[in-house]
Amino acid sequence: MSKLSKSAVAKGDGTFSICEVSISDPEPDEVLVRMKAAGLCHTDYDSLSWGKPIVMGHEGAGVVEQVGATVTSVKPGDQVILNWATPCMHCFQCQEGNQHICENNSPVVAGGNGHTPGQATLGSTKWEGNPIERAFNLGTLSEYTLVKESAVVKVEEANLNFSAASIISCGVMTGYGSVVNAAKLKAGSSVVVLGCGGVGLNVINACQIAGASRIIAVDINPAKLEMAKIFGATEVILAGKDDVGLIIASGKVKEILGGRGADYAFECTAIPALGAAPLAMIRNAGTAVQVSGIEEEITIDMRLFEWDKIYINPLYGKCRPQIDFPVLMQLYKNGQLKLDQMISKEYPLDDLQQAFDDMLAGVNAKGVIVFP
Repeated sequence: MSKLSKSAVAKGDGTFSICEVSISDPEPDEVLVRMKAAGLCHTDYDSLSWGKPIVMGHEGAGVVEQVGATVTSVKPGDQVILNWATPCMHCFQCQEGNQHICENNSPVVAGGNGHTPGQATLGSTKWEGNPIERAFNLGTLSEYTLVKESAVVKVEEANLNFSAASIISCGVMTGYGSVVNAAKLKAGSSVVVLGCGGVGLNVINACQIAGASRIIAVDINPAKLEMAKIFGATEVILAGKDDVGLIIASGKVKEILGGRGADYAFECTAIPALGAAPLAMIRNAGTAVQVSGIEEEITIDMRLFEWDKIYINPLYGKCRPQIDFPVLMQLYKNGQLKLDQMISKEYPLDDLQQAFDDMLAGVNAKGVIVFP
């Protein structure tokens, strides 16, 4: 039996509409989730221009409504966080422990943000009578969504804050995982974080949790630098808009650190011209991490690599959802992971345009769409 679901549908031409889609009952390995909250990020806005209709949204949390015949990990009524990097657990990368870059199911690696076997049956969700894809295997900006069992992580938590849980599955995981899983930051280290938007603030918070001794935040926006202090920055640098490659800012970093660069630097701006900037911030044999997912050609002065510097480009913080999400929820419960402070405002689905406007204007650290 089909269920009607109020949803945000990107039309592919830069616009979207709030309308109804129909969703069929789950196939054997699928789960129908009643959404409670969905976080917003720039990828959701980008999906407006992907050239095809798509149910929007790729991070969220909700309650299991119905399960397929072979589903064993969850049952109706369970609280879940949704994970867009649905692993198959059989391919080379999954066997290597790299579930986030699954060669079969990842919408980034395997599908180029398109349809993969990691998405629930394509014909099970229809808009205007035609099958429609769900963004990043999920489509969380909808009252209901149909996903594979591998896309849900059960949360055992009384009175769960669904808004807080909803943002774990993208920006929080990316920030925390880039620090802990990818860079493997050592306690006592010095750190520079370039860009203090949602992902950058999560990186700062993760560095604090991991025991960094100095956390230097760099941004061109004074308000974001004040926010960075709340999340754990020990020093801040207000960069100039004309500071090409943040070379001037890198000099200030070295002044703060006694003439030597930082042990780690994390690029969180998504600005292609700053793709090489973390290399200028680190000491010899330091580690530069490109967190924001720049996918454009850039020119790098190879002297920035001198000497023995490491540059890594992790995806999704090397996420292992069934392992990492419970850890993040425990850190939140302990008061170490600042999810409540990250959420600037909640919106109903009908106010999605306002939520996008606020995000693009830099008003919010994080906006969340909430469902009744």
